[in-house]
Amino acid sequence: MSAYDVELITDSTCDIPKELIEQYGIEVLSHFVIWGEEQYRDRVSISPQEFYERLKTDPRWPTTAAISTPDFVKAFLEAKARGAKQVLAILISSAMSRAFESAQQAAKEVDIPVYLVDAKGPTMSVGWQVLAAARVREAGGKLADMVAAADAVRKRLVQFVLMDSLEYLARGGRIGNAKRWIGTVLQIKPLVSINHESGLVEPAATPRTRQRAIETLYQMFFERLDVTRPLHIAVLHGNALEAAQQLAKRIQNEFHPLELLINITGPVLGINTGPGALALCGYNE
Repeated sequence: MSAYDVELITDSTCDIPKELIEQYGIEVLSHFVIWGEEQYRDRVSISPQEFYERLKTDPRWPTTAAISTPDFVKAFLEAKARGAKQVLAILISSAMSRAFESAQQAAKEVDIPVYLVDAKGPTMSVGWQVLAAARVREAGGKLADMVAAADAVRKRLVQFVLMDSLEYLARGGRIGNAKRWIGTVLQIKPLVSINHESGLVEPAATPRTRQRAIETLYQMFFERLDVTRPLHIAVLHGNALEAAQQLAKRIQNEFHPLELLINITGPVLGINTGPGALALCGYNE
């Protein structure tokens, strides 16, 4: 039986560390990675590390498939079978994936109330909203309280993503407003931000060296936050753990955040950002 009246569901792009998913009883539904004739469940039948290593050597280009309406129907009905009275699903930006649309259709086909939240971003933009909702639920809050907590976090979220190359973002088709970079010199380290109103990628800067790019990422991210308030920050990476750890150590020493997480970005997003990517995502209270 479910330990909660409200089942909390998200998708595998959330990049929440496994220990927190387990701690808060969050249900994670997997998108799919398709590589030639093979199909994998994101973070289940292919690990992020395996994915990034193969991405550098396999001449075939992988594609992705979003969670389908039947997948969501199954998850919602399983929540009901566990004893949940309601479902809250917080999902990757509808501007980046069809998952939200599939969930909307599924909600019409089940006999349990389902409330959907468009996270208006990927990775820990989703994750921080899910964790906010989970913590309110843990404290005894109801569905409306959980939704309000997620909304409040989304309004304060800042996310920047640094890539080693524009290639993966362009080939993955998730380039958003950064498409104006296409046709420009390719020897750049593209830095993009997430617009948490439109849910789209926006161009931020085009440094030419990795060292300069990491510094620009750092400066632009913290310029957008009120660092006098408690901070919740995630450092995400495309199989570049050492660089992520160095960034996290600097953040810890300089800003002493209330919460600081490090995690590898999963395959579905990694298709778009590529090996070596670094991202900062967080908010101030």
